[in-house]
Amino acid sequence: MATLKDHLDACPLVAILRGISPDEAEAVGEALVGAGLRIIEVPLNSPDPFESIARLARRFGDRALIGAGTVMTAADIARLAGAGGRLMVTPHADPDLVREAKRHGLLALPGFFTPAEAFALIGAGADGLKLFPAEAASPAVLKALRAVLPPALPVLPVGGVSPETMAPWRAAGAMGFGIGSGLYRPGDDAAAVREKADAFISALKA
Repeated sequence: MATLKDHLDACPLVAILRGISPDEAEAVGEALVGAGLRIIEVPLNSPDPFESIARLARRFGDRALIGAGTVMTAADIARLAGAGGRLMVTPHADPDLVREAKRHGLLALPGFFTPAEAFALIGAGADGLKLFPAEAASPAVLKALRAVLPPALPVLPVGGVSPETMAPWRAAGAMGFGIGSGLYRPGDDAAAVREKADAFISALKA
């Protein structure tokens, strides 16, 4: 199975579709995959999230890594695996959820904010770490963390990242970014999502 880093090497952006409904998911997914994104996350506080994940996995599972965000329980992980998702993302540092995700054969990208949380999650088998909320940190914080974290471990700032702010984070060692409202807000159609995705891709290439 491809590693999280393999997917991030293809495109270092994770599209976070908070609030999307199943009927919107495939058109928005097509816009994102067409723009070049290869990781899509449906937060579980969205309407009928497992149905959206199932539809995305069926349509794009051979081209993109589909997963769930805001995962809080072991039951969520079992339902995610059953829906065909392959990535678990949490907002918080829970090593037990990381171990449960690995038991189901999923990639695990848990949230953290401190070195203590980071190393507990790494010890549990995390495939990468989500620095959240990134608005409360800075590239300087990430650079300090990178000095002690495993060099190959992906760390992704999530929260408030825009096309204009990615460069300092990348210089500090970010291997990717989780992008929420900067890519999708409830009510956005596929054309609007494609336009925003293109802006992020252009910024990456600049």
